Amino acid sequence: MTLPLDGLLVADFSRVLAGPLAAATLADLGAVVVKVERPGSGDDTRHWGPPWTESSSSYFECANRSKRSVELDLADPADLVLARRLAARCDVLVENFRTGTLERRGLGYTDVAAVNPAVVYASITGFGSRGGADLAGYDFLVQAVGGLMSITGDEEPTKAGVALVDVLTSKDAVVAILAALRAREALGCGQHVEVNLLSSLLGSLANQASAYLTTGELPRRMGNRHPSIAPYETLAARDGHVAVCCGNDQQFGRLVEVLGVPGLSRDPRFATNADRVAHRDDLVRVLEAALAADTVDGWTQRLGAAGVPAGGVGSVGDAFDLAERLGLRPTVAVGDDRPRQVRSPLTFSATPITGYAAPPLLGEHNDDVRRWLTKEID
Repeated sequence: MTLPLDGLLVADFSRVLAGPLAAATLADLGAVVVKVERPGSGDDTRHWGPPWTESSSSYFECANRSKRSVELDLADPADLVLARRLAARCDVLVENFRTGTLERRGLGYTDVAAVNPAVVYASITGFGSRGGADLAGYDFLVQAVGGLMSITGDEEPTKAGVALVDVLTSKDAVVAILAALRAREALGCGQHVEVNLLSSLLGSLANQASAYLTTGELPRRMGNRHPSIAPYETLAARDGHVAVCCGNDQQFGRLVEVLGVPGLSRDPRFATNADRVAHRDDLVRVLEAALAADTVDGWTQRLGAAGVPAGGVGSVGDAFDLAERLGLRPTVAVGDDRPRQVRSPLTFSATPITGYAAPPLLGEHNDDVRRWLTKEID
């Protein structure tokens, strides 16, 4: 069955997470992705463990499935010729080198577009290609300087539990690449698209960024509380915490009915969302006193039946179990002897994603790719 990006060739010159994850998404969608790696060592993340798989690290494997790996030393003249040929033949090139590095090898956008005007050339940086061109772009650093840690956690600045900025940036990169491919149909040529970690983070701050730009007041860390909605947080029950999300007054009314304190919805301190936000501490005390009467599972079932969004705080394993119970089929096989991977979150009615392949061994496709690059194409 045809996949959305069948026939597309992607040259993946990226390493670590944001770039490789973007290229892996294109591979899921049917593109042929050739990953260019340093001879002998490959992508840095091949060595980021534990945990390890039989062939690499689980970190590397999360962002490199369904690719072909070729080792090319860009400092070697013969290998550089092959790298330039790959760039000249691809539809999309993904790279996250420091600004100027590929230009010095004759692999910058201007060089590649001169021989391959249809190329969509995607550059991913930490802080852009102008004033921040010399700054190293690591997710943890961007979470710190980009404001995310200032609104995450309780008292101490806290990072997200995953390289969230890299993941968000990879998705922005895919959006830009797909848009540029669509524009190519109209323009008859490709273009250079750029994304950077800092801008992707700022764009993802959503209501927090908007609140700051509207009022000039800096958002602050509020733990699991929401700055504009209440109750929209974790609340203590008899044996743990329940995440309760009341996005409107009707949901709040159903919440207090189930908890056995219906009068709260008529209390002037809690009658509207704005009132509840203003008197949040008082509200939480009353709600937690009522929640102490039952367990997390008990409340989750009762609140869910009443149409109140609520759930316990689960583990990663719990999340996979939930997705399985909901029929989402959250994992896919990539080979009998390889760990299962997370299924793509994208679904298509006419061109479903099929045929996930294992992440490549370092240089696994050296012979085939080198042979193809050595062959002249009319």
